[in-house]
Amino acid sequence: MAGVLAYGPGALLSYRSAGALWDILRYSGAVEVSLAGAGRRSRPGLILHQPRALAPQDAAEVAGIPVTSVARTLLDLASTLNLRRLQRAIEEAEGGDLLDLRKVRDVCARNRSHPGRKPLAVLIALLRAPQHFTRSELERAFVELCKEYGIPPPAMNMIIEGHEVDASWEEHRLIVEIDTIAFHGTRAAFERDRVRDATLQLAGWRVVRITDTRIANEPAAVAALIHALLGTT
Repeated sequence: MAGVLAYGPGALLSYRSAGALWDILRYSGAVEVSLAGAGRRSRPGLILHQPRALAPQDAAEVAGIPVTSVARTLLDLASTLNLRRLQRAIEEAEGGDLLDLRKVRDVCARNRSHPGRKPLAVLIALLRAPQHFTRSELERAFVELCKEYGIPPPAMNMIIEGHEVDASWEEHRLIVEIDTIAFHGTRAAFERDRVRDATLQLAGWRVVRITDTRIANEPAAVAALIHALLGTT
């Protein structure tokens, strides 16, 4: 708040400081503030950003502190973070139910010359890219893969230790979970999956996760892995 107040009306906490306030980024460095226009200087302990303009929809408030909106924060972060950290911030925003794609598209459309527009647009497109399969289609593709490569047919969608699993071979105590971004792409889903895997492993099951991309593009490698785990040829 002190950093924002130092620059007066119109100033917003922004960039990495805004990411920390929205709880989508870990950051504890100099306070970053945005104020539209030019001619102001940074002060000790503060980093001042001076965009040409800030629209009303770029402003929000968290805990009483004026801050850039989540969409504007992601746009600004996209110009300073590497792609991996930016992707993590986007995932944190989605996991916290803060990600509004309409607002992200809007802020990108209004700021075509912003250096963060392209990397943000690329990662958002990847996040929402259509999947190769629906869930049922993916499961059918996996069953067909097993048939084609001579893998003993798995039991599908069984309840084991209180959890529904995608494919299993009880005799071999093996479970295969089929992962997609659409079904396992948020941090909350990631955490739930790992807790479930731990429960199954404690009960004596081996749990292997295979992505939809590998099923589509590397069926022979997927089949070889399952054969090795089952001890079949």
